[in-house]
Amino acid sequence: MTARSDEARDALDKAAGEETEHLAWALQRIQELGGRTSLLNPVWYAGALSIGIVAGLAGDRWSLGFLAETERQVEAHLGSHLAEVPEEDLRTRCILDQMCRDEAAHAETAVRFGANDLPPPAKMAMKIASKVMTSLAYRI
Repeated sequence: MTARSDEARDALDKAAGEETEHLAWALQRIQELGGRTSLLNPVWYAGALSIGIVAGLAGDRWSLGFLAETERQVEAHLGSHLAEVPEEDLRTRCILDQMCRDEAAHAETAVRFGANDLPPPAKMAMKIASKVMTSLAYRI
């Protein structure tokens, strides 16, 4: 939404489409397994959009830096889930594996378009926020 470079915007639009696919895959698989998503999902989406807009207002390089770090942390989070999925649950493993590969590609795209490396306190704040969010999501 805030990308100033047309080339970066096109790449980010493609990544956003893949993220939408990830949400659909995850929702379908959760439903197949008889689970449910967190009631807090709308809050997470609104928060992510707001943070993304603020990062975007700081300029493309900072916005891309935030995106790259987010994707790296999401990839690690998905990897931890993948490690817990039974070997025989090939469908879930396939979905998580593809999502991990896509997240890594999104981070690489952000770097290719000039992402700034976020300062360590920002990365730590993101990790803490993520832990709080996932802890709440499991309960609510």
